[in-house]
Amino acid sequence: MHPRYSGSGIWRSPSRFRGWLLLGLLGLLYGPLLLHWAEGWLNKTISIEHEYYSHGLLGLPLAAWLGWQRRGDWETLPEQRMGWAHGLGLGLLLLGLRLYLHPVADAVNLSLPLVLMGLCLWLKGAAGLRLMAFPLLLVALATPTAFPYLLTPYILPLQQLIAIAAGFLLLQMGIDVRVDQVYVYVNNQVVEIAPYCAGLKLLFTGLYAGLILLYAAEGWRFTRQSLRESRFKAALFLLGIVGLTAIANILRNTMLAYLHGTEQKLAFDWLHEGWGGDLYSALTLGGLLWVWRGVEWLGDRWQPAPVDQTPLAEGPRSEPLLPRR
Repeated sequence: MHPRYSGSGIWRSPSRFRGWLLLGLLGLLYGPLLLHWAEGWLNKTISIEHEYYSHGLLGLPLAAWLGWQRRGDWETLPEQRMGWAHGLGLGLLLLGLRLYLHPVADAVNLSLPLVLMGLCLWLKGAAGLRLMAFPLLLVALATPTAFPYLLTPYILPLQQLIAIAAGFLLLQMGIDVRVDQVYVYVNNQVVEIAPYCAGLKLLFTGLYAGLILLYAAEGWRFTRQSLRESRFKAALFLLGIVGLTAIANILRNTMLAYLHGTEQKLAFDWLHEGWGGDLYSALTLGGLLWVWRGVEWLGDRWQPAPVDQTPLAEGPRSEPLLPRR
């Protein structure tokens, strides 16, 4: 026998060899797609809808790292040979491969989470899907789709609210300002609060980063002992993210309206389309740590009263009615 095949390693384990083969095949199929996403997010050359998913620069490497960390647990799971999970996994694989060959870009994008989910079910069943649930969730939420475009017809009230809030703040600064629907007039210079300026991108990024922070703090894993407390903290944290991103977006639009109205073009372009906007978003995301600390502070003081689980047999004993002899 050739010495290469006599030692330990992937050649002695068919399942491990198949795993490396699948990883190589996934790299060949989706490596160029992932590079296209990363290049578009970094250089802002991707479509405006797909730019909403730039949080994938953080989430996709994290998902790959988490999946790699769980490879030992993955290998210990029994292989799925038959059953509904095996059949469903095969169906998702076929659907994902069909979408991969589709001429529409969003269909090709959606094929990635479908193929990964299908592989988990096909190889390891429901147990494999549960093991890789969080990495798969990170991949799915970072997959670019047309979802932001579908939301634009329904966010007109949010645009109007931002315009009113920005006009109010500028008015407190003694600036000549007028608000008409989604238009803010500063010194007769008009700024439109467009649908893509309503803060949805910052909200998506904030919720995505908050989900990772909840995972790191294990706040999303609701244990029996702290089920009510964990739910309370998670819900309060997500509401805090919505509030933080909304306030940050109002302040940013207020600054943009001021800079445009005072004809400070370089500063306007820096904050609107330059790296100043990225810096502002990063500082806003840094505020999530303070939101989480505030949630923990409130959770410690508003913690639900623990339920008395003392068994009846261990309760206080009553004295016998008859005296002992």
